[in-house]
Amino acid sequence: MNTSLTAALVSACLLAGVWIGMWLRRHLPEHHLSPDSRDTVKLAMGLVATMSALLLGLLVSSAKTSYDTTRSQVIQMASKVALLDRMLGIYGPEGAELRRQMRSLIEEQMRCMWPGERTAPTQARPQAQSGDAFYVAIQSLPTRDDTQRALKAQAVALTVEVAQLRSLMLAQSTSSISMPVLTVVVLWLVVIFLSFSLLAPPNATANLALMVSALCTAGALFLVLEMDRPFGGLIQISSEPLRNVLSQL
Repeated sequence: MNTSLTAALVSACLLAGVWIGMWLRRHLPEHHLSPDSRDTVKLAMGLVATMSALLLGLLVSSAKTSYDTTRSQVIQMASKVALLDRMLGIYGPEGAELRRQMRSLIEEQMRCMWPGERTAPTQARPQAQSGDAFYVAIQSLPTRDDTQRALKAQAVALTVEVAQLRSLMLAQSTSSISMPVLTVVVLWLVVIFLSFSLLAPPNATANLALMVSALCTAGALFLVLEMDRPFGGLIQISSEPLRNVLSQL
């Protein structure tokens, strides 16, 4: 989903609602804008506004939960990688090559998760071939005593846990925002702004306030959509935890 294009379309729809309301206000007969009619429209729009707020809160909650979950997984991955590096260091000279291999693997994974200058949507795709080779190398470590056997078992377990986290992030890389819900929210917001402009006094100040309000609402939806892209966009998850670990490998 292109968040900028979606936000632009939402802004256009909301502004169109404001302009249609302004046009109707000039052409409707006077009795359609009587106090009784205005009160009826206000009551109806109050119900629509309440339902829109509930659905908008649902979108925010869904995007925020997905963002926080992915951020937690990145931090967990960083901690497990750091612990795995310490275990390989304790293991002895046999683990030195594996530590270098793990550094290359983490760098490759970070390039995939945070492509930097790229503008295309990114996904946390695990590099299966390199990961498989690293796992086989861990399993092939020679053991001389009980300490090395215990360290090897723990290293294997940590490697599997890191792979599980990467696979989980891949499975969760799809959008958490329901497009039907987003569409309904936008349609209801259009109706609300149309009614606002229909009942507003015919002056430039009121019209400008409605347009600014419509753009601010579209901006809020834009931020929600950006939050749904944890590895790209304006509100992406920081790569600092993995970079700190990488500097220590």
